Amino acid sequence: MGMLHRLPGSRREVSGFEWTLFRKLPRIALLGTLLPALAALAMRWLPLEGTAEALEKQLQMADILAISVIVMHWTAVFTLAIGCIIVILMKGHAYVADSYALDDAERPDPD
Repeated sequence: MGMLHRLPGSRREVSGFEWTLFRKLPRIALLGTLLPALAALAMRWLPLEGTAEALEKQLQMADILAISVIVMHWTAVFTLAIGCIIVILMKGHAYVADSYALDDAERPDPD
């Protein structure tokens, strides 16, 4: 016998925006990763003017900015994925776990 039992009379709700968004998340993650990375690479291909130290500082700043934007974007996508999964699970059938007796449920243990 399984651990969880489906509640009688429970029904699934119609899927909505959560599935649409959940299916688009891989593309959103890929685009959100590629755009800042390409912007940082474009800084290396563009003809920049200035001293070698100033150029290195600009390139390093572009790399740091790209990495921080990518990490922030991954965090947002991961948070959205967790939210979509929670909504998908909540719209599913209702289940009841096996009950267990609480000896001191009505009155606290005198310890």
